[in-house]
Amino acid sequence: MTTLLINIKELIQVRNLEVKKVSGSDMKNLPTIKNAYLLIENDSIIDFGSMENAPEIADRKLDCTGKMILPTWCDSHTHIVYAGNREQEFVDRINGLTYEEIANNGGGILNSAKKLQNTSEEDLYNQSAKRLEEVIALGTGAVEIKSGYGLTVDAEIKMLRVIKKLKEHYNIPIKATFLGAHAFPSEFKNNKKGYIDLIINEMLPKVAEENLAEFVDAFCETGYFSVEDTDKILSAAQSYGLIPKVHVNQFTTIGGVQVSVKHNALSVDHLEVMNTDDINALKGSETMPVALPSCSYFLSIPYTPAREIIEAGLPLALATDFNPGSTPSGNMNFVVATACIKMKMTPEEAINAATINGAYAMNLSDEVGSITKGKKANFIVTKEIPSYGFIPYSFGSNLIDEVYINGKKI
Repeated sequence: MTTLLINIKELIQVRNLEVKKVSGSDMKNLPTIKNAYLLIENDSIIDFGSMENAPEIADRKLDCTGKMILPTWCDSHTHIVYAGNREQEFVDRINGLTYEEIANNGGGILNSAKKLQNTSEEDLYNQSAKRLEEVIALGTGAVEIKSGYGLTVDAEIKMLRVIKKLKEHYNIPIKATFLGAHAFPSEFKNNKKGYIDLIINEMLPKVAEENLAEFVDAFCETGYFSVEDTDKILSAAQSYGLIPKVHVNQFTTIGGVQVSVKHNALSVDHLEVMNTDDINALKGSETMPVALPSCSYFLSIPYTPAREIIEAGLPLALATDFNPGSTPSGNMNFVVATACIKMKMTPEEAINAATINGAYAMNLSDEVGSITKGKKANFIVTKEIPSYGFIPYSFGSNLIDEVYINGKKI
């Protein structure tokens, strides 16, 4: 079954397969074709180019006059699997409590863990599936999902089984990350070594035994997991073949970037607080820095210094951090707009960060993230818009007309 999309006003993010990520000044370059066609067969992109070279024959033709096409967003950092919400904490912050104060009062991650532990696997799946469907409709065509709201062996495994079930029922690339090191449970408050031993000796072997994750994560932050803790957990996970993707530098810079690079982390995420040593540690590495601007927006904390990162010649990806406490939104369109508005990224840089670099941050460079022959036909058809810069400019409008996943309109 071939589908030919014709009269595309602009076909955005056209790449050769060899391009896995873009860095530094190259992030300002967003290759496009104006007045283009796109040919897909079954679930794959097989050809594209200028309309003057468009093929005559296809099983069906779709006219995209006035509309643009770009690859679906690649959201490389989410916590979509959770139970309930933390609306009350939102109100508490408005009334003056900080994120740390809420956590110290039994809120935050521990609040979510308590709710999740008391939620059945079926109910957890149903809640999470609704969120996944919502983000797909908003243009996300590949997503990473973390555990980390379980904090017991059984609850962490329950979360990862739900992620596995989502993979089986939804035909988009979904990557699973084991984040047992998200917070210390209250019963281990005075026995942090005991919880780290539980992660290493019980959780990790179980995750590996059931093949429930490809990545491992830790919240390397003051008051959570130290650099030494993180080093120990990542070292143990390495023996099970789990690749690090690490929470670092959300509130403080304590060496999390350096320990992540030491372990060849695929990505380091958050980076709201960065210094020269952090940036230098990333130079020459294969680690992708990932910014989460809607988290900064929601918590009213600093934004990742995108200009400093890019001007240092580094790549940058954008993701949502969709979770119940600090970012209850999986809208990548808002993330792209916020990166432009608050982080001074150009539309070209933001689109590159949310597509090809996001794919890299999930080890999905060969499948999604660009309009490339052989990649999955996962793309967004916009409404009639004047330019792709209009996407972040018109930040409150839904500019998506259609979303295609594996060549099928959802």
